[in-house]
Amino acid sequence: MQIDRLNKLLEFSKSEPNDPFLKYAIATEYWRLNEIDLALHYFEDLIKNHPNYSGTYYHLGKLYEDLNRKNEAIKLYEMGMIVTKKVADNHAFSELQTVYKLACGLEDDE
Repeated sequence: MQIDRLNKLLEFSKSEPNDPFLKYAIATEYWRLNEIDLALHYFEDLIKNHPNYSGTYYHLGKLYEDLNRKNEAIKLYEMGMIVTKKVADNHAFSELQTVYKLACGLEDDE
């Protein structure tokens, strides 16, 4: 069923190749299917071409952490906090602040 969902998203993206929501949805589907290189491609494309799409920072950071790329995750969380503060996305800012502190060892994981 996830493959069907991914195929539908890929089909939609043909007519809307620059839609950040579609790129984000495709990235998360690839991640769920353990297609890590493709997930990274879509998430990193979002950071490069849609830097104000705030949800990307949390999820790409978590993927970096899963890949033992903690320093990259921390830098990404920092960038995300700057962006989310700029676009006044307080919820995303709070989530990023929490994972940033955890990644830096500043708070215990509850």
